[in-house]
Amino acid sequence: TLAEILATQLELANFEFVMYKTKPKEGWFFVKEVHVFTPHVRNVQANLNTGKIIGEEINDARALSNTPGGDMTPQKLAEAAQGIGHRTGCKVRILTESAIKKLKMGGILGVSRGSSEQPRFIVMEYLKGKKSEKPIVLVGKGVTFDTGGLNLKQGNGIYEMHMDMSGGAAVIHTLAALVRLKVKKNIICLIPAVENMPSGSSYHPGDLLKTMSGKTIEVLNTDAEGRVILADALTYAERYAPRLVIDVATLTGAAMVALGQRASALFTTNTVVEKKLRQAGEVVGDLLWPLPLWEEYEEEVKGTFGDVANMGKTKYGGAITGAVFLWQFAKQYPWVHIDIAPRMTTIEGEYLAKGAAGASIGLLVSFVRDF
Repeated sequence: TLAEILATQLELANFEFVMYKTKPKEGWFFVKEVHVFTPHVRNVQANLNTGKIIGEEINDARALSNTPGGDMTPQKLAEAAQGIGHRTGCKVRILTESAIKKLKMGGILGVSRGSSEQPRFIVMEYLKGKKSEKPIVLVGKGVTFDTGGLNLKQGNGIYEMHMDMSGGAAVIHTLAALVRLKVKKNIICLIPAVENMPSGSSYHPGDLLKTMSGKTIEVLNTDAEGRVILADALTYAERYAPRLVIDVATLTGAAMVALGQRASALFTTNTVVEKKLRQAGEVVGDLLWPLPLWEEYEEEVKGTFGDVANMGKTKYGGAITGAVFLWQFAKQYPWVHIDIAPRMTTIEGEYLAKGAAGASIGLLVSFVRDF
């Protein structure tokens, strides 16, 4: 409703990341109060409260994404998820490196090898729907800092890479909003959390990583690490026999090249879900635009020495080849991939403070409520 959207947008406009400033009130204006005149006070008040909850959770995700990489490690991201569990009552389990090894998640283990920070695999469960109803699984990329690894990022591109866990933050706070809104659904969130660093123990270009699925990934570039860790998370999702899996990731700069900074890239073979997601995005102002997911592209990610290569054979269509790579691990259920790299940060003209945008949360809350 209009009242819900109004409340959400007011919350977003009133957010500034100031926890590291000695003068936190400096530099940003705040809306103090808004008067709404309506004959339908009770309904409008309820919708305003709903919008406020969604806005608060988006802002908490923005704060999480804005936190510097030195302070936002895989363990800290796991603790943030546990905090949501304590606050809302949803169940949270954190798998440590030893548990990840037992599950043979070679993608997560490979990417995390170069860092002194151990990986974490975050599992959040909220089961308030019918027992007979299969769950919706939300998967979020949780790379807490991405240097690119041995394929080190060049220039200014590395500066904002503490926000490479924005997909993880998005699904954590999507779930938090849904729990607070008492939505009667079965929802699972999975977040593989790693730091991608160069060191003497880093994974190498040319390495072959055996994933939880049994498939091997041929590493052509250590900076295409998000898809490598998501491969294990998408395989883990199979155990829930989900009715739908949606992964959210700042996966490719190529998505931004294709779409600019005003829409996230949407990939799915399910036209009904595609339409509903796009409609949800249009209503809340968090736009999605579909890109092709065709079998013909699968040839692009076939490995020479392994099953799947983590880069395409050419420099073209990078957002698509990233999605097609993930598709190789998501054939057992209906699946959607949302590449939020174009919407990772706010842009001029949005009247939002600089930093993380909290992309996809509003549209996912809207979609899941009605799905």
